[in-house]
Amino acid sequence: MYLLKTEADFDSAHFLAGYDGKCHNIHGHRWKVVVTICAEALEGQGQTRGMLVDFSTLKDSLREEAGSLDHTFIIEKGSLRCETLRALKEEGFSLFQVPFRPTAENLARYFYQRMKARGYAVKQAEVYETPVNCAVYSGE
Repeated sequence: MYLLKTEADFDSAHFLAGYDGKCHNIHGHRWKVVVTICAEALEGQGQTRGMLVDFSTLKDSLREEAGSLDHTFIIEKGSLRCETLRALKEEGFSLFQVPFRPTAENLARYFYQRMKARGYAVKQAEVYETPVNCAVYSGE
């Protein structure tokens, strides 16, 4: 089995609705995302002969996905009042609404699914919300 890993990072804010602790307040992270893809065999011909995929293509894909969350406020749908959302939008804040609680665990699954949708054979996705705290999602 061949494995390739690449990583990207982004800065964003979030909060955990219904959480009894510090994370119920809006706070930010420098998130790091690491994606591992796999294959039993390497490409046999052409420019990518001897490769699983071109690293630059894989890296660009992950950076594009991470970039869509960069400098945004990640919000679980339904966790803020409509008036609050409207006010944030009127102020020009970049909002990224998701249908899940924006935990590291759920973001790991999100990146796994996004890269899989791009056609990669994803083995796992890791999301670090701090340099020492990481969530891993390894498949459905």
